[in-house]
Order: sequence, then structure tokens, then C-alpha cells
Amino acid sequence: MALTDKATDSQIKKLRRQILARKWQQGSLAQRLCYAHRVNFAQLLFPDFSLIVCGYLLCRYTALDRKIWEPLESLVYFFLFPVLLFHSIVRTPLDWQSATHMMAAGVTLGVLGIGLAYSLPYWPFIGPRLDRRLHAASAQIGFRFNSFIVLALVGKVAGDEGMPLVAVLIGVCVPLFNVGAVFPMVRHAKRGLWRELLRNPLIIATVSGLLANVLGLGIPDWLAPTTNRIGQAALALGLMAAGAGMQLGRMAQAKTLATLVLGLKHLALPVVAFGVAWLWQLDRTQTLVLLMFSAVPTASSCYVLAARMGYDGPYVASLVTVSTALGVVSLPFALGVLAGW
Repeated sequence: MALTDKATDSQIKKLRRQILARKWQQGSLAQRLCYAHRVNFAQLLFPDFSLIVCGYLLCRYTALDRKIWEPLESLVYFFLFPVLLFHSIVRTPLDWQSATHMMAAGVTLGVLGIGLAYSLPYWPFIGPRLDRRLHAASAQIGFRFNSFIVLALVGKVAGDEGMPLVAVLIGVCVPLFNVGAVFPMVRHAKRGLWRELLRNPLIIATVSGLLANVLGLGIPDWLAPTTNRIGQAALALGLMAAGAGMQLGRMAQAKTLATLVLGLKHLALPVVAFGVAWLWQLDRTQTLVLLMFSAVPTASSCYVLAARMGYDGPYVASLVTVSTALGVVSLPFALGVLAGW
């Protein structure tokens, strides 16, 4: 009897999803925008944004000045963020065989996003005026993503079916995006690329997490609460460190570069994701997840990475802050406009 009830519930949920999909496809642009706005993106992004502001205010107007935050950045970069990445990847089930199209779409989106960000200095008229060193540090803003916002949003956008799809995207894109973020900084500084990649704690944590996931290894139950708390600390302290290093006036000195990388992230990348979904013939749920993935704000760890590699951390921190605010616009655009076409 219980099995019959479960089967019936599953059929009902499936039927509801089909009805909602038909209504979405038949609905007007205004109706689709209304659906997108029912997910309160401003409320979802407020915790991240408020932590950045908190760090900014503490560093500027209290005794907790830069001398306090610099060693904290090292703690976040070399320990807290790697543990968080490893924990997030290991605990998420990855169905590699049934999600090959989603994997291919994620890699395609990542390669195109990285290529667009790298190409900015070569654009006619605009490119020659860009500061190459500043571009090396900020190019990552144009393609990286905030995994915490992705995980918080996926249930509202795609329900239970969305979590495995997001896990696949995180699994294939985190290593790709970390290499993409490190490469221009290493290349510009004329350091050994492979040496820097092999020493990068974020890449080490990602690759080891993927290997552990594939091998079926997990974090012991007695250790899971500790790693979970470390992850929570990484998120809070990383965002506050970004705020502490932020100098909004510094961003005004390179407004063209800021406009370009933020435009790539919040306008061009969702459009590219829409084309990638069509190219790989993704279904409705897969398309929604990919569009959401492309439109979320950039990763808060962008600042930490740039600062620890000797680049202009305050400038990158300012871009992270503006990207967090722009997510309130790009998410309704991707899920309310593009997803309906």
C-alpha cells in the first residue's frame, strides 16, 4: 500500500511539473517575469551583501583595521575555503552517467565564458586602453559563480530534480574556473603555471573532493559537523574580508574594465548559457538550472585569490560587491525572460 501511495505521489508531482512547463511556455513575457519575481532574489542575496558591508565598515571605522584582516585572508584562502570546497563536493551525489549533456553544457559554458573574459584586452578601440595587470586579476569576475547562492536557489527554481544537476555543474566547473582564474595572473607575473596550479589550495581541494566522490569516500559522521562549521566560517569571513579590502574609489579609476567584466557576467553569460542549452538540447529543468548557474553573482573568493597572488585586491573586492547587487537584476532576466523563449 505504501509503495502504491509513493508511486501515486510521484505521478502527481510529474503531472504538476508538466502542467507548469506548459503554462510557462504559453505565458506572456509579463507572466514569466512575475514568476521570476516570486523568488525574492533581493532577500536571497542580502546576507552576502550585508556581510561585505559589515567587513567594510569594521575595517574603515573601528580598530579592526587592515593589520587584522590580512592574516585573516591567509586563513580563509589556505584553510577555510579549501575545506569548504572539499566538503561541498564530497557530500553532493554526482550522477555522472545520467548527466553527460549537463556536464558537456557546463564545460562549454565555462570555456566560452573564460574565452570572453580573456579576450577583453584584444577588443578593438577598448582593449588597448585596459590595464593588463588589472585585467589579469579581474577577468575571473566575468565567469566564476557563488556556489552558496547557487545551492540556496536551486530548490526554488528546479525543485528536488535540480540538486543533482547543480552538483554536476559544480563538479566540472570548479576545477575549470579555478584554472581559468589563476592562469592570467600566473602568466602576467611570469610564474610557473603548473607550479602555481599544483600549489593552489582551491584546486587541490576541488580535485581531491572529486576523486573522493568518484571513489565513494565520504567524511565520517563524527567529523561532518566540524567541517560544516568550517564551511560556514569560510563563507562569513571570506565575504567580510572582501568588504574590508574594498575601495569603491579604486573601481572608479578603471570604470571601463569594471563595466566590461560585470557586463560579461550578468548579461552576456546568461545569453551564452541560453545558446548552450539549445546546442546540447537540454530539457526544461536542465535549462533552468544552467541559466540560474550563469546568472548568479560571482564568487566571493575572487578577492581572496587576487589578494593572495599579489594583485589589486581592493579593486576585485569592489567588483564582487557590485556583482552581488547585480544578481538581483540578472537572475530575473535569465529565469524570467531567457527561460521563456
